[in-house]
Amino acid sequence: MFSAIRTLHQGVDVCINNAGLARPEPLLSGRTEGWRTMIDVNVMAVSICTREAYQSMKERNIDDGHIININSMNGHSVVPQSVVHFYSATKYAVTALTEGLRQELREARTHIRATCISPGLVETGFAFKLHDNDPERAAATYESIRCLKAEDMANAVIYVLSAPPHVQIGDIQMRPTEQIS
Repeated sequence: MFSAIRTLHQGVDVCINNAGLARPEPLLSGRTEGWRTMIDVNVMAVSICTREAYQSMKERNIDDGHIININSMNGHSVVPQSVVHFYSATKYAVTALTEGLRQELREARTHIRATCISPGLVETGFAFKLHDNDPERAAATYESIRCLKAEDMANAVIYVLSAPPHVQIGDIQMRPTEQIS
């Protein structure tokens, strides 16, 4: 992917890691395969894309790039729903990875910024993947409250990218007004 970006666009100046996947795999009874899938998508893919984006910026002397990780409120608190406990652990990892990245970027004396945007419930296909055996439950997830929309997420990204060069926005935590946890 990064090779194609290099060929078509010369490289990456802004990387938005928007990987997110939950499987209904509780800590006490979850399948290893489901856990690995969540680790691969939510942690490894974010880490690999971050590394490659940084290398692309470094090779081209881009000193004002930005790496934005779309995280989750589940990366800041654990909700009492066993089917998302392992998912929450992967999103806590994204929180830690983003702060570690910010620190490494400072050590490298670059002005590339790192930000997490941590939404609550966003109306996407996420719940249908989590509850793939129960589409009615998945649909009810989005019908219970007025969810965040893709446009809300896009506006948060624009806000982060619009910050002056001397401003580091570390994390935006946002959720629907009606969301309880």
